Amino acid sequence: MSPLDRKLLRDLMRIKGQATAIGVVVAVGVMLLVMQSGLLNSLEETRRAYYERYRLADVFAPVTRAPLDVLDDIAAIPGVSSVEGRITGGALIDVEGQILPVRAQAVSLPEFRAPKLNDLFLSNGRTLTPGRSNEVIVLKSFADAQGLKPGDTLSATMNGARRSFQIVGFAQSPEFLYTTPPGELVPDEARFAVIWMNANALAAAYDVEGAFNEALVALERGASLPAVLDAVDRLIDPYGGRGAYGVADQFSNRFISEEINGLRASSVVVPPIFLAVAAFLLNIVVSRMVTAERQQIGLIKAFGYSNLEVGAHYFKLVLTIAAGGALAGSGLGVLAGRALAGIYQVYYKFPFLVFQLDPAAFVTGVTVSILAASAGGIFVLRQVFALTPAVAMRPPAPADYSRSGALTNTLKSFLDQPTRMVLRRIMRQPRRVFGAVISIAAGMALSVSMVSLLAGFDRMLEQTFSIIDRSDLLLSFVQPMPERTLFELRQLEGVIEVEPVRIVPAVLRNGRQSYRGGVNGLIDKPRLNRAVDANMRTIEMPGDGIILARQLAEILDISPGETLTLDVLEGRRPRLEVPVAGTADTLLGSPAFMQIDRLNRTLGEPGRISAAYLRIDAAQGDALFRAFRDMPMVAGVTLKKDARAAFKKIMDSGAGATRFIMAAVAAIITFGIVYNSARISFSEQARDLASLRVIGFTRGETAYVLLGELAVIVMVALPLGILIGRYLSYLIARGFSTDLYQIPISTSPASYGYAAVAVLLAALASGWLVKRDIDRVDLVATLKTRE
Repeated sequence: MSPLDRKLLRDLMRIKGQATAIGVVVAVGVMLLVMQSGLLNSLEETRRAYYERYRLADVFAPVTRAPLDVLDDIAAIPGVSSVEGRITGGALIDVEGQILPVRAQAVSLPEFRAPKLNDLFLSNGRTLTPGRSNEVIVLKSFADAQGLKPGDTLSATMNGARRSFQIVGFAQSPEFLYTTPPGELVPDEARFAVIWMNANALAAAYDVEGAFNEALVALERGASLPAVLDAVDRLIDPYGGRGAYGVADQFSNRFISEEINGLRASSVVVPPIFLAVAAFLLNIVVSRMVTAERQQIGLIKAFGYSNLEVGAHYFKLVLTIAAGGALAGSGLGVLAGRALAGIYQVYYKFPFLVFQLDPAAFVTGVTVSILAASAGGIFVLRQVFALTPAVAMRPPAPADYSRSGALTNTLKSFLDQPTRMVLRRIMRQPRRVFGAVISIAAGMALSVSMVSLLAGFDRMLEQTFSIIDRSDLLLSFVQPMPERTLFELRQLEGVIEVEPVRIVPAVLRNGRQSYRGGVNGLIDKPRLNRAVDANMRTIEMPGDGIILARQLAEILDISPGETLTLDVLEGRRPRLEVPVAGTADTLLGSPAFMQIDRLNRTLGEPGRISAAYLRIDAAQGDALFRAFRDMPMVAGVTLKKDARAAFKKIMDSGAGATRFIMAAVAAIITFGIVYNSARISFSEQARDLASLRVIGFTRGETAYVLLGELAVIVMVALPLGILIGRYLSYLIARGFSTDLYQIPISTSPASYGYAAVAVLLAALASGWLVKRDIDRVDLVATLKTRE
């Protein structure tokens, strides 16, 4: 081993605490990059493999009732590889111990073969026995939530008749990764079920013998989806077709895609920010480290080593620290990615997991770390290499501080000696202090943005379920009902307020842009479920025009005053041209709103309602729920408290769960930045501090000289960190938002306070660790340093 390599090992041991702190900062930045990259690739590959193995359809075509020979016509469409007809229908399941029935979707299965499309993964039990009409397979997530097991009996109301079934198995399906009742956005395994039955039994239950009410279509490679959709629509229109749509608009896949897109956006925005902060810190640390070893560099050159050899030595030091941190971060990223992927597997109901890493993430993390560290050392080494060994071995010439004398003389009268020493060091080295302030402010900004993000999720829940939705429950009907239904509901004891809504499924179009969603018809001045502006004020429904959610207007690239095309997907399926009257700020979904009477008149169906928001007396809740259960027109009841709890579960276990990891990473980086600043200052002032001890300063006074400077730097960095964090919060929140939910920015004083406390705690912990080193310093060995 060469002398320089032995020196490298000694240097690493000498600065092991500082090197470890730098390595940790680099490691957590790289860990975040690798973790999110691996998680994103794993989810995409798992979804692709699941869809492919269990043959998820490319096209879904719902109809009212179509004869089976229409399937042959669909199969003859160019680009179609296979077709499957099936029967689906709504049902209500009675659950023991619950007053309200659970909404369910019944789906038919071929009796003597496996489905050609949308096959099942049987996780427990057995398949259906041909010819038996009382057997069902139940969605596994619902069975787990309700504690069901094979052999249990299930009671369900289908098409107005109550039937009893035996559960023979539990299944998972690529079609039902995300399950939610029709018309709702929030999934809850305990509140929505899917049951599969033999086709003949389900056809008899819904009076669809010899027909189907939904066609599933698989496409050949390279087939034109728009052309196939148009051809399918032409064939099913005479039979009450409700608009064929591709798998991209299938609700479950759409939600999964939005979650993955949100994860992709956050992985593009957030890890580079963390990695940039870590790289910036590493640059500053290495620059100051090389400057502090100026005399050693001169001594090495005096022994005959060339600039290249000396540069290679310090590059090895930088490489060891940076590469060590990057490699550790890569390993931690793999572990964290695997752990989170397992959580996502359970959350998304995948029966298996395909874990896949992206080598580019490793290369990027390691390369950025090494380049940042190298840049910090090379800039300083160039200045040192320009000096002769004799000059480099001497301390640099003292700077001219005469211009700061007036300020010092002014302060001298009422400041003690240690405080004046702190201020003189700060004023005499503004560039170094500025670098330390910026690095701590960057860590503070990360903390501010993460605290704001956490508060933003809470604010979204509060605004959505307390300010925008002020009802107690949503009552959905099996079909649009006449307005007199409202009077019947108001007569029920315990109902305080009723507000109608008309929900119409539609495709919204603006030129080449389109969005498959729906239009919500609201009363003129809604109270229980409102459209609101940015200040959470109620938007009155215009007599003519449509109000779009702000994110929906962005998707459609349309502004108020322009005309929107609505392709209605129910009833007579008219095409409407509606002016855009304004935009609303919604945090859940991407809805559109119209005045309910105007919407009904436009559809030619006056006085119709699809659902009603209710405010009720909690003491009368059980009696009301029993009454709702006995009403044949009621399709389901959604309690707001249940929807809120289910949505919070999504936020804490889906893509939103990564915010907790990022908050922890931000805290680690913040501590690493503050600790490194303290350690560097200590290494630069070790001899001066030892001299103070020798001339009579106490340990406390000596520590005050060093830590007082750190305190001033931290206090100056706090407001700057708040300012940077405010803008960083918008960037990160946008990365987490999707079309299904939007994260508002919550930059309250509390957010700044929590972040400031985190930085101050990091400063206190760092100060305690450094003071412990100051108290242990060997005065004789330190004072023997060459001048």
